[in-house]
Amino acid sequence: MLRRPKALTETGQLQLKAVRAHCSELDALTEHVRSFATILTERQGERLHVWLDAVRRDDLPSLHALAAGIDRDRDAVIAGLTLPWSSGAVEGHVNRIKMLKRQMFGRAGFALLRKRVLMS
Repeated sequence: MLRRPKALTETGQLQLKAVRAHCSELDALTEHVRSFATILTERQGERLHVWLDAVRRDDLPSLHALAAGIDRDRDAVIAGLTLPWSSGAVEGHVNRIKMLKRQMFGRAGFALLRKRVLMS
């Protein structure tokens, strides 16, 4: 379900088809996952409200929880799926600093942590 349909082997495609034929909930889930992946990869944030409406029409509680989370900050999600800007570089630096802090926990004071952050 999580792979692109063209990336599956013939055996994998047949297995997925058989599973989807036997379980209507998995069939619906597969369609929602694939359409959301398209929205993500092709930066189609304007289609998000259509996807959310389709998710709410189906009886899939786990996706309802995801939809509720997206609704809490819908404008930011749509901006992230539409605009070309990213905070990835900043998040990478924050992750690096947190890793350094975890490595040094209980071993040294702030002065050494500061030096490690500035030197790395």
